[in-house]
Amino acid sequence: MAKTNLQTLPDSTALITRVKNNFQESLLTTRNCMEDLAPVIAQAASHMIQALLTDRKILVCGNGGSAADAQHFSAELLNRFERERPGLPAIALTTDASTITAIGNDYHFDEIFSKQVRALGQSGDVLLGISTSGNSRNVIRAFEAAHERDIVCIALNGREGGEIAGLLTGQDVNVCVPGTSTARIQEVHIIVIHCLCDLIDYQLLGQN
Repeated sequence: MAKTNLQTLPDSTALITRVKNNFQESLLTTRNCMEDLAPVIAQAASHMIQALLTDRKILVCGNGGSAADAQHFSAELLNRFERERPGLPAIALTTDASTITAIGNDYHFDEIFSKQVRALGQSGDVLLGISTSGNSRNVIRAFEAAHERDIVCIALNGREGGEIAGLLTGQDVNVCVPGTSTARIQEVHIIVIHCLCDLIDYQLLGQN
């Protein structure tokens, strides 16, 4: 194995500076959208709370990092967030490899979530679709299927909202993080997810 030329390794000061810049950019993005997003997040949480109080469930989907966020959110509900409570009904549509590959193979990757929504969703449920661009075709198809089932759609969105923003109806909620960096948008998405979990627990369990 060839020896590494130590002269090509980056200077530690430069690395530390980049880390600090990432922190600063993340803080700036979060601060800039906090006031606008707070009431929208509260509205989204209200829809989820209403669904849970009427024995309905929350479906969640997304691609790549957003798929991981979907699973993160459903795990917080099914297990627990920061306080002990019974599990709450949530399904991440991103986890069943056999179902996803069967739909992708027999139909199209665009339909991997929509077919699950049509099979599992019912009136009164909530669908949380996560996309940093607002243009994820399979999330768009999932929202279309949700509208057929009278399911409220909540978009955890990014940039200028993309096609998803134009698809949503009056009862739906668009939680859209402005910006051009996917990483920064995803970081705010995690904060939104934690806010939703906190608001659900606050409403169901009361003040700490």
